[in-house]
Amino acid sequence: MLYAGLDLSRKRLDFHLLDAEGATVDVGASPPDADGLQHLSERVALHGEPVRAAIESMNGARFVHDRLELQGWQVEIADAQKVKGLAPLACKTDRIDAWVLAELARRDLVPAIWLPDPRVRAERERARWRLHLVRHRSSLKQRVHAVLLTHGKPCPVSDLFGVRGRQLLAQLGLPEPWQGTIDASLRLIDELEREITDCERELRRLGADHRYVPLLCTVPGISWVLAYTIAAEIGDIGRFPSPRKLAGYSEAATHACTAPVYRDRYQQTKARIGKQRGAKVAQIDLARRLSQAIWHMLSRGEPFAPKGATDPLAA
Repeated sequence: MLYAGLDLSRKRLDFHLLDAEGATVDVGASPPDADGLQHLSERVALHGEPVRAAIESMNGARFVHDRLELQGWQVEIADAQKVKGLAPLACKTDRIDAWVLAELARRDLVPAIWLPDPRVRAERERARWRLHLVRHRSSLKQRVHAVLLTHGKPCPVSDLFGVRGRQLLAQLGLPEPWQGTIDASLRLIDELEREITDCERELRRLGADHRYVPLLCTVPGISWVLAYTIAAEIGDIGRFPSPRKLAGYSEAATHACTAPVYRDRYQQTKARIGKQRGAKVAQIDLARRLSQAIWHMLSRGEPFAPKGATDPLAA
């Protein structure tokens, strides 16, 4: 068995190859593209031994991981901060040295992160792309509101971008370039609305067959869009050994904890902590409790607050 440490940067992939005794077999660099990785695997294949490799977690690491695994390598993606903690004296710079990763791979000490399979990666990409579009839409709407405030124009309607709001915006007659800003913003908002609608249609179709989405939709405050997003970020509930681990991994439930069903607990916690920190602490407390409830639901395959539960947030 050979052990490879891979240090990835924007334009090159440095590698350090060790044998089972820790002696250096090969050192070099390769372009981090498909052709470069193909040549690297061919170069290492000349030694005629299987390869176990480690690469630090960063942009591009998954591409390297996938390409080299197709060549028969066993590749782990290491948590960069944990590696620095394991070998602080060996790290000469902020980047993890390739030799350090090779040595950790040889000693079976790589603090590997969980790597989602292609299906889960696709789910995350769909959910995150929708969120990206929604944020752009919100930014454009805020821009329009800012233009109105700049010119002292009131907003007498509840939805500035509904039918009545559009009529109001069409009658403003602001000087240029502000009127042009509003017109362009509205065109972009409409285009984003169409893209978001298409994304949500696809998420709804795929979510219907997802093993977690129907269960998550039973939670008050979680609609099917948020359910799909939470399910995509979790991936496999089995990778979290306890409810605490899931709560520490993600606070995506923060969006759901604003539902009216949780209001009493929120107000009690807020009053107990005080005005300065109460609201934030109460929100985090609810998100943590809801994450723990989700862990139990998905681990057992049960809906929210099954029959017999005494505390709906501990179901």
